[in-house]
Amino acid sequence: MRKFLIATHGAFANGVKSSLEIIIGETENLFLIGAYLDQNVSVEDELKPILDSLSDDDELIIFTDLLGGSVNNIMLREALRENVHILSGFNLPLLIEVILSDNDTPVAEVIESAIENAKAQLAYVNKLIEEQQNNPDND
Repeated sequence: MRKFLIATHGAFANGVKSSLEIIIGETENLFLIGAYLDQNVSVEDELKPILDSLSDDDELIIFTDLLGGSVNNIMLREALRENVHILSGFNLPLLIEVILSDNDTPVAEVIESAIENAKAQLAYVNKLIEEQQNNPDND
């Protein structure tokens, strides 16, 4: 079974979950870590029960906000196992594609495809509008 963890600095993970639920509905097997919201709880303490809940047949896909950031580094240090996959610098299209992917498709294939498609979602919209206005033959 595929499980998902969104681990971010602050409350970003909660906001992302809210957006996901509006777009795709409630997602099963989704965990959140909002790092540093409670100074008495470490990221490692939040991660441990999630990792402990994994069976040998489970895959955990972890989404972190910043490559090289403290949350990402903790995930690498604590969670680099054969059945754990870490993606950093995610966006909403990437999350949606991975979460809605077919569980029969190999996880590496899902991730690589989702990354390529998510990159295509990054656009400077003002420039796209300008290009469209300057090239009316594209209508």
